[in-house]
Amino acid sequence: MANLVPFGPIRPSLFYSIFAKERKNTKKDVGTLNVCTYICSVKSIGEEIQQSEFSDAYQKLGINILFTAAWFGERNRLALRDYDISLPQFNVLRILRGQKGQPMSVAGLCERMIDKSSNASRIVDKLEARKLVSRRVCDNDRRQVDVVITDKGISLLEELNEKVPSFKTIMAKQLSSKDAEALNFALDQIRNQK
Repeated sequence: MANLVPFGPIRPSLFYSIFAKERKNTKKDVGTLNVCTYICSVKSIGEEIQQSEFSDAYQKLGINILFTAAWFGERNRLALRDYDISLPQFNVLRILRGQKGQPMSVAGLCERMIDKSSNASRIVDKLEARKLVSRRVCDNDRRQVDVVITDKGISLLEELNEKVPSFKTIMAKQLSSKDAEALNFALDQIRNQK
């Protein structure tokens, strides 16, 4: 396996073809070898958090999901830092942009936010102070206040599109669309347990 040096992303199907070819050429059983270490220099979750043992694969997976979510968050936080905008504020702006000019209540924002513990009213206050969103009284219910993204908010998101790495940009390097669908299904199954 000396000719297999770290060369970047590798799809599982490519791994299997390399693995089979290498096994045939060397006439050795390399099935127990941690091939990722040799092929793509991937750091395992154990290496990332410096933990050599887990109680089982499920504990390892749970920790891996939490660690990876924090890793994505940190990448986005760093990209947003120069714009003095937080991840929850970015999330609210993106939700409002997706409304295509239609207003949304603060309660509606809360339901759609990724981080359910965020205070949507405070986030809207801060975005309104920067003129990135505006509030208006709902036409149908005078007690309800609706929020809409402003042109300035849309312009900021357009600028951020070039700075904040998209999930596709990051994940498509390692996962095929089919792999991503399978992972989405598995995560949905986990969240929707009774």
